[in-house]
Amino acid sequence: MKTLKPLVIAALLAVAAGAAAGGTVSREVVVDGTAHRVAVRVPEDYDPARAWPLVVFLHGSGECGTDGVKQTQVGLAPAVAARPDLWPCVVVMPQKPSSDAEWEQHEDLVLAAIADARAQWNIDPARIALTGLSQGGHGTWVIGSRHPELFSCLAPVCGYGDVGAVAARAAGFPVWAFHGLRDDVVDPNETISMVQEVRRLGQEAGREAGNTRLTLYPEAGHNSWDAAYAEPELPGWLLGHTRVGSE
Repeated sequence: MKTLKPLVIAALLAVAAGAAAGGTVSREVVVDGTAHRVAVRVPEDYDPARAWPLVVFLHGSGECGTDGVKQTQVGLAPAVAARPDLWPCVVVMPQKPSSDAEWEQHEDLVLAAIADARAQWNIDPARIALTGLSQGGHGTWVIGSRHPELFSCLAPVCGYGDVGAVAARAAGFPVWAFHGLRDDVVDPNETISMVQEVRRLGQEAGREAGNTRLTLYPEAGHNSWDAAYAEPELPGWLLGHTRVGSE
């Protein structure tokens, strides 16, 4: 057997220590023979004796790549770093390689990243929330609505999607959607129309009227994520829902 070089050993020990003590650690998952970098934020007070909520974050087009870092610099991770006390959870941040493909084309990557986190840390299977911005907001609508057996709630930010294809399935989830009314990249009507249809279908099915929330920022452009992830109620909302049927 080959001997590991000292630097490799040090890197492995650093990742292991980070997983145990908290902080952001780098993981690697392989999908169809291709390795992908996944960043995972672990609470400083992580205790494997209890199950922790998991929040899955899907980044936007600007954070695509293979470095495993860009997706931690915009959106959810900075908000968590600013107020870690509000986020007692594990956060998984996969990175898709190119903006040419939507997140649903990398659905296997998202599911593999979740499976890896569940194998590495003690995750509560009933409290796995999905959120994302722009392309990631679209991914939240599409991938989230496909997996009611996995996700507890959805929080798309400045997202978009096919209302006819998504709304009927998304109506089964607690949803909190966000958009800036001055967004000149993604039309805010993408979110407004989706939420209206999700609400209508949810009410037809007898679900609670407040199960679908919409927050619009009159002065925000495409960057509505800084305001959304700074919403004081959002951490409790994301972490407080349990998956339908898990009780």
